[in-house]
Amino acid sequence: MELQGKQVLFFVDDEFEDLEMWYPILRLRESGAKITVIGPEKQKKYIGKYGVPLVSDLAFDEVKSEDFIGLYVTGGWAPDKLRRYPDVLRLTREFHEANKPIAQICHAGWVLISAKILNGYTVTSTPGIRDDMENAGATWIDEEVVVDRNLVSGRRPPDLPAFTKAFVDKLAEYVGS
Repeated sequence: MELQGKQVLFFVDDEFEDLEMWYPILRLRESGAKITVIGPEKQKKYIGKYGVPLVSDLAFDEVKSEDFIGLYVTGGWAPDKLRRYPDVLRLTREFHEANKPIAQICHAGWVLISAKILNGYTVTSTPGIRDDMENAGATWIDEEVVVDRNLVSGRRPPDLPAFTKAFVDKLAEYVGS
């Protein structure tokens, strides 16, 4: 259990992509990580695109980035909502400035774009936001997972095994450093 007892932060809002949320949660728990899910409201049930619910542990303004080893941003339509919250952008920038692992998949790149942290990075995403990623200064490539320094990016649900493994590996590397 390479991440035993280590805390990883997950953002949530309605219309998250169900598999892109639940697969990494379960895989990280299998690795021993403690998952904390935060949303606009504490202890609120958020509903995924396909109806699978997830209850937030805390609200955005109740957490400190220094309490966590990594950040996960899910895809779906939730990222378009998430990027409008100042605390989401603040936390994303704090993780990035501390060189902590940040994982983003599918449309999650929108959050990193709004946090203004993609310039000079190589990433992937759903092809639908390729232009957005490039306009934010990133180099976009069409691969199942791309790791560039502290950022781990993936395209879509079929890429979850490789993407999540890369995130677990990056978290374990961070813990070991």
